Amino acid sequence: MLSKILGPLYYLVDHEPPYLFETELSQVGITFEKDEEVEVYDLDKGEIQLEKMEDTLHFEVEQFNKRVITEPFNRAVLNKLVEYIDPMGKEKTLIFAATDQHADLVVRLLKEAFKERGDEIEDDAIMKITGYIYKPLDAIKRFKNERLPNVVVTVDLLTTGIDVPPITNLVFLRRIQSRILYDQMLGRATRLCPEIGKTHFNIYDAVGIYDKLQSYTEMKPVVKKQNYSIGALYESLANANTEDEASFYRDQLVAKIQRRKQKLDEEGKQKFEELSNGKNIDEWAKEVQSYTPQEAKEHNMLFEYVETYRAKGEKRYISNKEDEVTDVTRGYGEGNKRPEDYLDGFVRFIQENINEIPALQLVCTRPKDLTRQDLRELIAILETKGFKQSHLQTAWKQTKNEAIAADIISFIRQAALGEALVDHEARIKQAMQKVYSLHDWTPRQKKWLERIEKQLLQVPVLAPTPQDAFSEEPFRSQGGYKLLHREFGDLIDSIVNTINDNLYIS
Repeated sequence: MLSKILGPLYYLVDHEPPYLFETELSQVGITFEKDEEVEVYDLDKGEIQLEKMEDTLHFEVEQFNKRVITEPFNRAVLNKLVEYIDPMGKEKTLIFAATDQHADLVVRLLKEAFKERGDEIEDDAIMKITGYIYKPLDAIKRFKNERLPNVVVTVDLLTTGIDVPPITNLVFLRRIQSRILYDQMLGRATRLCPEIGKTHFNIYDAVGIYDKLQSYTEMKPVVKKQNYSIGALYESLANANTEDEASFYRDQLVAKIQRRKQKLDEEGKQKFEELSNGKNIDEWAKEVQSYTPQEAKEHNMLFEYVETYRAKGEKRYISNKEDEVTDVTRGYGEGNKRPEDYLDGFVRFIQENINEIPALQLVCTRPKDLTRQDLRELIAILETKGFKQSHLQTAWKQTKNEAIAADIISFIRQAALGEALVDHEARIKQAMQKVYSLHDWTPRQKKWLERIEKQLLQVPVLAPTPQDAFSEEPFRSQGGYKLLHREFGDLIDSIVNTINDNLYIS
């Protein structure tokens, strides 16, 4: 969470270490042997047929629910998931499915799982929102503004551009290969929501996306070939850094859209016009020619719909092989099977780099000289190595059986100097108590001190000098140091020095 609140978007929250669901099938995959008779679903005819396998086919978990329909895998995962989420609470849950058909399966199995568990839920508490439902935009508004639904299953429709602060749980039942798309999906849950006491969000990963994330690379600009999908071209346009890049991707997208529209039947065209607020596909394609990257992001559901509208001749294999969840662990990245491994790795990194990273040395030797910019840069370095404050807190709790809301500075000093961890809020209040004892403050001055305390609870450093301490929001727009000096006189310097002297005593 700390990395989120240090920047301008201080109202964002971070996630705790994900819950990783392992099943028998997700570990070994699904294999259809040569000459085996397999059920195959023909999407055009809407029929299930028997097909004799000409060769052996093997599907890993990343192909589950997309190329092979596996109801037992989904049932096993969802039967376990209902132990973690509340279908009638104030928190909202967003589940990412692989296809529209898969979303239907998830809704049905999830309702069955809650019923089997004994939970009485309203029918519209769980629903699918994809481009194929009736009036999806109205459904999105309900999800955002009304109590129900509070569990929604989608494909890509809600990956960007939708702001629903109560979303507290993200569930991945589909694998993706794009770090950009993954980050966009996580973005659906990063909004702070004080109304429900939301301080973080949870990730439930059933397809191994989190551990594989380190090997994913952000999508590189596509070259001038014709075999890239609308989704790939859309991603490149949405993340284009120059007008030349954006222009190229726009041209490619319009050409793709013009070819793809031939596959839309009358029903498909009508559904598109509903999604686009009355525009037909030709009118939209003309608009795409002038889209900025931001405008492309705002219309992601149209790109998704055109790309995923059912292609002719598509079929999916059906597996009825039984499955069950074998383990649910917390994810700390590859190589960290246990929380102890994660903490040990953090200690090693701090000790090995204390003399290599200037901000790290400041934290350990002269913490009162630390600036917010120093802290921002240090957190960025730590996060590239996989070390987050929220993950360290959870790993500490799992390892030590001790829940403590220590901040990243406290964790660093514990790793480097052996200091005892101190609760972040307790540390701030202790330092501020010294300030409250300095003088008989007026009610007006006390309100300003409370504002300073509130800001320290968000960002645990001020600055080495009083002049810099109030150079950022929320104080800068209100007059900064100049205003505080008018309110407190020279005592403002004593306030800053007292805080710095008592926050992290070295």
